[in-house]
Amino acid sequence: MLQVARLAPRLLSDATDLVVAFLETQAHVNGGFKNRAGDPDLYYTVFGLESLAALGSPIPTASTLDYLSAFEDGASLDLVHLACLARCWANLPQASLDDDRRDRMVRRLTGFHALLSAPSPDGADSPASAYTCFLIAGAYQDLGSALPEPSEVLATLESLRADDGGFSNRPRAAVGSTPATAAAVTLRRYLGAAPAPSIAAWLRSRCHAEGGFFASPAAPIPDLLSTATAIHALVGLRESIDDIKEPCLNFIDTLWTSKGSFYGSWADDVLDCEYTYYGLLALGHLSL
Repeated sequence: MLQVARLAPRLLSDATDLVVAFLETQAHVNGGFKNRAGDPDLYYTVFGLESLAALGSPIPTASTLDYLSAFEDGASLDLVHLACLARCWANLPQASLDDDRRDRMVRRLTGFHALLSAPSPDGADSPASAYTCFLIAGAYQDLGSALPEPSEVLATLESLRADDGGFSNRPRAAVGSTPATAAAVTLRRYLGAAPAPSIAAWLRSRCHAEGGFFASPAAPIPDLLSTATAIHALVGLRESIDDIKEPCLNFIDTLWTSKGSFYGSWADDVLDCEYTYYGLLALGHLSL
């Protein structure tokens, strides 16, 4: 994803400097990057660091190192934020994270493996989601550790197949979610699994005729997260996106602001690092 986001300046051109300037305003004085309330936040720090890296701009290494070090091995964090901590460390020079802390983070990560349980035979729902699988696999990768039992992850993903052929973040769903399906497709490809039948057609069916992707059939408007992740998944499936490039570029242009960032959708009115990154990811693919 980061490799593709690095191509965004092809389309941003002179506006690249505006994006860098916006991202610099999102760096918190106490380290990390700001969430929508203006507080330092591990989740948003991932997107701030990744976006700066994608644009070839220096990241605030010293302040980020201090910020991340305060979390120790992530013992107080849930899975989402532990995965974010691992991803943030991966954006710093390799020697920044010492082996002892890295090993303790890996052990912390293994504690979340119960979340990969597929639904039990008696029909009880699993706490697993496509998002959970994606986070766990990514965190192992960021910590330089092999993913234990990848077949278990694939089985969990299969249990999350929705009735309409997409993937959901809960078992036995009638309708799949675009971001969940994109995560499942990307993770399956990473694990060497064959594409799910007709999944490319399923993703394409979520594309608005005038550009952008809907998160679900019930969503009233397309959004940037669904658009960026769906395009990324389609390209990973070696599916041509030539026919939707111009409409999607037009959609993204409607979300762009002269402040150097993108709104998440037409209903959004707050700018942040997360949607800046998704804008870069989408533009990177659409520049090819």
